[in-house]
Amino acid sequence: MKSTLRTLSVLAEPNRLHIVELLRDGPRPVGEIVNILRLRQPQVSKHLHVLSKAGLVEMHPVAQQRIYKLRPEPLKELNIWLESYRSTWNKRLDRLDDYLIKLQEDEMKQRGKKYERK
Repeated sequence: MKSTLRTLSVLAEPNRLHIVELLRDGPRPVGEIVNILRLRQPQVSKHLHVLSKAGLVEMHPVAQQRIYKLRPEPLKELNIWLESYRSTWNKRLDRLDDYLIKLQEDEMKQRGKKYERK
């Protein structure tokens, strides 16, 4: 749970979330991230440092460039945590759907018409 909270806290900053979204498509050099985000290089480097400390990204030097890529483990942990909420909400939505269908059926019966489920 501690790592999930750290991941959420790190991703709460919009520029860091945008960097993660960029890296979702594959590894990118710092310069490319700078150009896409239109931020100064020191700002991007600070965000990448925070993401790296949180375990969300890793860096591989290639010649003079630093190439960053996503690490899947923290995102998998976050997904597992979110799954418990997804399951709960899906059950609640299913119950709501059943309730709404019953209301429609009752309304149609009161009007004297037969309700047909879709």
